Order: sequence, then structure tokens, then C-alpha cells
Amino acid sequence: ELCRQSALDSVSNLNLNFSVQYIDDALPPESPYLYGLHPNAEIGFLTQTSEKLFRIVLEMQPRDTSMGEGGVVTREEMVKALLEEMLEKLTDEFNIAELMAKVEQRTPYVVVAFQECERMNILTSEIKRSLKELDLGLKGELTMTSDMENLQNALFLDTVPESWTKRAYPSTASLGTWFADLLTRIKELEAWTGDFSLPSAVWLAGFFNPQSFLTAIMQSTARKNEWPLDKMTLQCDVTKKNREDFASCPREGAYVHGLFMEGARWDAQTSIITDARLKELTPAMPVIFIKAIPDDKQDVHSMYPCPVYKTRQRGPTYVWTFNLKTRENPSKWVLAGVALLLQI
Repeated sequence: ELCRQSALDSVSNLNLNFSVQYIDDALPPESPYLYGLHPNAEIGFLTQTSEKLFRIVLEMQPRDTSMGEGGVVTREEMVKALLEEMLEKLTDEFNIAELMAKVEQRTPYVVVAFQECERMNILTSEIKRSLKELDLGLKGELTMTSDMENLQNALFLDTVPESWTKRAYPSTASLGTWFADLLTRIKELEAWTGDFSLPSAVWLAGFFNPQSFLTAIMQSTARKNEWPLDKMTLQCDVTKKNREDFASCPREGAYVHGLFMEGARWDAQTSIITDARLKELTPAMPVIFIKAIPDDKQDVHSMYPCPVYKTRQRGPTYVWTFNLKTRENPSKWVLAGVALLLQI
């Protein structure tokens, strides 16, 4: 029996070795082209892998960081300086009752603005509460809890704390980038709620719920033209202009900016999707004019139904599908995984 098993193992090893040798000799080297992808896909994968490796190394570094010339800044001092800076930069919460008193008519866009203000209040109040609590803990005025320690570790490692992400929008950014983005979102919301007039070009990525704004476009057009909402769709026309080129919003629909394309690029000269340039992973899109039209008037000829996602994680961050013009067969872009992203 032992001899029989040994013979079987030898045959199995031979088959395995033969298969490996055949793959090495007869099959082409693995390449993104084999899967219909652009070489940028490999660059993106390797970049994300490197970032993950450096993140692990960062988490393993000593708790005390030397500043050189004998000076040492402790973990607690670094965290305390960071939280004080954050608390200083955060503005007051939106006064919803005061904002409602300024509005004469609650249009779909106004409703979206109120919803965004409420979500922002929930997030910023949690940020302030947790930072103030940690500050007291570092001063010794409160007993350090596990939640406070988790927050301290997140601030030290430049990651967004879990209690914040639960109340925020999907994001893959580090804490510093995430917080700067948060402040920009607050400024955009403050400008919009100043007089509740729609911005000349709307930063679609600045919403907690971009779908609500896109739905508001359809609702506004449906009410104005007395069209049934369930028989409408969105038409997306990519302009040749940037955000600064627009001084006022359109009569119907909205101009949106801040989108990026992954897997391909938009050719502004010919107004079609075309192959990406090497090392340009996520080229920016021009301003897109979005308006609502009846379903039966939608042009689907030579169009690629391009999915829109909030982050590069895609999946559950799906927002909408924008039809974009193409001269190539749409299946090419499907295979290449072409999508629009609101954050990179």
C-alpha cells in the first residue's frame, strides 16, 4: 500500500510539474490586456498594494516619535495638537429652524439642502463630542475608555475613526485628506444655503446622498412640465467647459462637476470615450449637463451606460448610470471596467 501511494504521489507531482512548465512555456505572460483592461489597471493595483504595505509598517512603528536633536514628541502630544487644530477649524452646526424660516417654497432642491444639513450636523456633532471627550481624557480629567483609545490610535495613524465613518459618506482617503474634504463640503453647503439658489455648477461629490440631488432634478422637471415621474430618465451631455466657465445655472437641470473616469478617458475634442493615456489613472471629466427627459426620448444609440460610483471601491457605492457617447462597441468599455468616480 505504501509503494502504491508513493507511485501515485510521483505521478501527481509529474502532472503538476508538467502543467506549470506548460504554462511558463506556452502561455503568454499575464497582462491586463488579456482581460480587456488598460495597463493603468495594473498600476492602480500595485499602488494600492504598496499603500496597504506602508500602512501596516506605519502601524508597527514605535509609540514615541523622535523630532531630532534630542527632542521627542510623544504620541499624546501629537494627538492633542491634531485634535485642537480640528476643533478650531470646525464651524458651528447648521441652524435648521433658522434656515427653514428663510425659505418660502420647499422645492425638491431645498429639501435636498435640508437633508444634507441634517446629515452634516450629525457628523460634525459626533466629531466635536469625541474630540472634546478625548481631550479631557488626555488631560486626566476623564478616565480613558476603549472608544477614546481607538480614537487616539486613529488620529495617530492618520485614519478616519470608526465612529465618524458610521455617520459619514464612503471614502478611502486618509484622515488629513478626509478632514480637508469635509471642510470643503461644509463651505459648499454654507454657500448653497445662503440664499438657496442652485449653484452655477454643483459639486456632485459633495453630497452625502448624490442620488437625492439627481432625483430632485427629475422631480423639478416633472412638476414644471406636468410629466409623470416614473416615465422619466436623466440625460447627460458632457460639455467642453470647466466649473469656472459657468456663471449661472441652467433653466432646467443642473451642471455638475468633480467627476473622474477610470478605465478610459473622455476626449473633449470629439466628445466620446476613448482609450486612457498611460499613467493617467483617473482623468477629470469636464462639467456635465444633466437634465430630465421622458423615457421614450432617450437616445441609446452609440451609448455606453457608464456606472457612477462614490469611490474606487465601487460595489455598494453605486450612485447612477450616465449614458456617454462612444464610437466603439459598448462591450469594450464594459470589459475594461470603465466607470465614473466621485472621489479618487
